[in-house]
Amino acid sequence: MFVVFAQHPNQSDLKEAVMQRRQALKLFAGLALCPLCAPTGFASESHWSYEGATGPEKWGGLDAADAACSAGGQQSPIDITAPISARQPPLRISWSKRPDTIVNNGHTIQLDFAEGDTLHMGDRRYALKQFHFHHPSEHLIEGKRFAMEAHFVHAGTDGLAVIGVLMVAGEPNAMFKKIVSTMPREEGSPVPADPAIDPGGLLPTQRAYCHYEGSLTTPPCSETVDWIVLTHPIEVDEDDIARFAKLYPMNARPVQNRDRRFILRSGPR
Repeated sequence: MFVVFAQHPNQSDLKEAVMQRRQALKLFAGLALCPLCAPTGFASESHWSYEGATGPEKWGGLDAADAACSAGGQQSPIDITAPISARQPPLRISWSKRPDTIVNNGHTIQLDFAEGDTLHMGDRRYALKQFHFHHPSEHLIEGKRFAMEAHFVHAGTDGLAVIGVLMVAGEPNAMFKKIVSTMPREEGSPVPADPAIDPGGLLPTQRAYCHYEGSLTTPPCSETVDWIVLTHPIEVDEDDIARFAKLYPMNARPVQNRDRRFILRSGPR
């Protein structure tokens, strides 16, 4: 939970900033979805990794299409500090379908949906396209990093909305256990996912969240993402974390500069 909040910005300035951001999103919508989800978006053509000569510090120079990775002004992930308590629309998450496939794509374990479920934020509607995992977490909260983070990627008419779920070691989570038990150990093509995998089983019961405007956390790092980071983590078995980490010891982009962005925090839910 957060206990320190910044002063409210001038409301007219905040409204103008949000409107300007929305216009930018509309201009760039459809140019790129998460490069991890090849069936639903445009992947970066460059070969990239999380270390060495093709690691995060080099992403911006690997291909002209990846320039935002180094030149962008609203990059993700960030350290979520001093969010502004503000009225935010409730998250209406309607996830009833099951993922069609699961894949080890060389960067993470990802589960894809042919026909996604939906997320509504106010009057905006997004379709769930895929979810995947990072070890350790990409986002920090007040300087604290978590064991893992799940990203639920949704596509809408004006860009992407990604729900970030933080994960800590604790009680076993049946859905995560089933995922790590069935995940491909080698990089390869997608295979059918276990029909018992329910993405809703990876959500905390409390849905308070922090919202900010950011980017994909992998090349091409397009700045078309509404980030919704849930403030309450879920618990998963430590052994299951270790099983994922055996495949991906580190697949998290370093924290990026916050610059002058607002981070808005919803009330308790």
